[in-house]
Amino acid sequence: MMIASNHYDSHPFDFWELLKPRVMSLVIFTAFCGMMLAPGHIHPLLGFASIFCIAVGAGASGCLNMWCEMHRDTVMSRTQSRPLPSGRIDPNSALAFGIILSLLSVGMLGLVSNWRASAYLLITILFYVFVYTLYLKPRTPQNIVIGGAAGAFPHKR
Repeated sequence: MMIASNHYDSHPFDFWELLKPRVMSLVIFTAFCGMMLAPGHIHPLLGFASIFCIAVGAGASGCLNMWCEMHRDTVMSRTQSRPLPSGRIDPNSALAFGIILSLLSVGMLGLVSNWRASAYLLITILFYVFVYTLYLKPRTPQNIVIGGAAGAFPHKR
C-alpha cells in the first residue's frame, strides 16, 4: 500500500505526534515515581534532566514504532490519520528523527545520570522497536502484555 502522497506538508506538531505523547506521559510518570521512591537524594536539576532524557527516549521509540508500522497504519481507520500514513511527514525524515532522538537521549542520560541508566534506556528502546513492534505485534494478541516489559525496565540512578 502506498503512503497517501509524495508531497509532505510537515508541521512541528506532526513530529510531536510521532513521539506518541500520551504514551510518553506514562513513561514520565513512572520515571518520576521511581525517582521519588529511590533511596538517597538527587539534585532536582539532574532529576529533571534524567526524566527529560527518558521521555525523549520513549518518544524516539514511539517514532520508530510508527515508522515500522506506517504501511499497516494506512489500512486501519484508527491510525490512517497519523503523520506517516496520511503523508504529512516523509518516512525518511521520521526514521532519521527517531534514530537521532534515540542516540541523543541515550547519550545525554549517560552524561547527566550514569551509563548504566543509559544502557537500560537503550535496551528499552531496542526492545520496544524490535521485540514488541517487529516481532510480537504481528504474531500474538498477547503483545501488549509481553511488550509491557519495555515500560517496566528499571531506570536506575
